[in-house]
Amino acid sequence: MSRTLILLFHRDIAKSTANRALRDCAATLSGVEVVDMQSLYPEGIIDVATNVADEAQRLLSADRIILQFPIQWYATPTLLKAWQDSVLTRMFYIFAEDEGDRLSGTPLMIAATAGNIPGAYGPGGANHFTIEEIFTPLRATAHRCGLPWHEPYVVFTADKLDEASLVAAAEGYANAIETFIAATPSASEHEAG
Repeated sequence: MSRTLILLFHRDIAKSTANRALRDCAATLSGVEVVDMQSLYPEGIIDVATNVADEAQRLLSADRIILQFPIQWYATPTLLKAWQDSVLTRMFYIFAEDEGDRLSGTPLMIAATAGNIPGAYGPGGANHFTIEEIFTPLRATAHRCGLPWHEPYVVFTADKLDEASLVAAAEGYANAIETFIAATPSASEHEAG
């Protein structure tokens, strides 16, 4: 069976509405594993000596990867950056042949929540920059690591959604994940087809 790995980077998922709804819906999908990274690293520190090998193996066992997080001040949460600095540095610089080369080719999707309306993200909007521009560092990282970029899933006005809108956002996320899975079959699915 194909395996989709969602790494959830949220400071306090218990206080979240949108990211929690997305997580809960995604966790019901077959072949999808959601990992709450904050619960694994509550102090926000990923120790290169003890944690990074496990994180590398988690990635290498996935057929595709989703990074889920709230956009905070036009950037990713600090734990996601710490994860990139530790895990990707290990995989692509220290153990490039054994790990980085093996991870290369694994499709990547971003699932993010944003606080403002879609129109706020653009040259004429309050935030001036598009969501695509805000994701530029992640796209550059994906490119450098050879991780094919898939269309991101973004939920706007995430902290202002009513219950019906949360359900719709979660269902939209499930559909986006299923589309991602269908567009990125694993090697074993490819051989079987």
